[in-house]
Amino acid sequence: MKNTYTKIEEFAEGQLLLVNKPYQWTSFDVVGKLRNSFKPLKLKVGHAGTLDPLATGLLIICTGKMTKQIDTFQAEEKEYTGTMVLGATTPSYDMETAQDKSFDISQLTEEMLRNNCRQFIGDIQQYPPAHSAIKVDGERLYEKARRGEDVELKLRNVTITGFELTRIELPEVDFRVVCSKGTYIRSLVNDFGSALGNGAYLSKLRRTRSGNFRIEDAWEVMELVNTVRELKVSDVRTAR
Repeated sequence: MKNTYTKIEEFAEGQLLLVNKPYQWTSFDVVGKLRNSFKPLKLKVGHAGTLDPLATGLLIICTGKMTKQIDTFQAEEKEYTGTMVLGATTPSYDMETAQDKSFDISQLTEEMLRNNCRQFIGDIQQYPPAHSAIKVDGERLYEKARRGEDVELKLRNVTITGFELTRIELPEVDFRVVCSKGTYIRSLVNDFGSALGNGAYLSKLRRTRSGNFRIEDAWEVMELVNTVRELKVSDVRTAR
């Protein structure tokens, strides 16, 4: 259930806001839009758990004193739904870049795909995508990748507690994943394809849950911005 607000000062005191990140917005775009809506009120605004621009879904925004809890929220278990495309790969592991390799999928069966999920459940290691926001030497990996620079990627330990296929209509496959902080779903999809002796890339991703917070209780960005604007107008009228 969405929180309701009666005065703009509540955000300065500290609030946790659940927002549905739009497609092609960065997580920082959402934070910036909300921060601007609070002006001239000056307050801290941050987010817990970055979503890629091509992903949508639940983004936790914290304001005021609540920003001190960001690390706690960021560490919580996440749940995603998405779609992968089998039979091809891209350098970014998603649709940000064009396909660079193609594979024959005629031999793939539903049984093979479902059995393939099992090896990815539990504590696993994965390489982050070269096109990711991880910083190396003070610069984000995707900036180096776009210049064509080779960067040595380091394995990361992550935990997958749930991985199931919910629709198989090759070359597309829908899935649901429950995972730990730091898991790259793009890498999971790429590794899924590799384990089949094939290829796969991510075409859709939506975060549906973070800890106990769910997308069903999230605000649309402009819905929240308009609510903040109305509160500011109300405060001005009251002051008069």
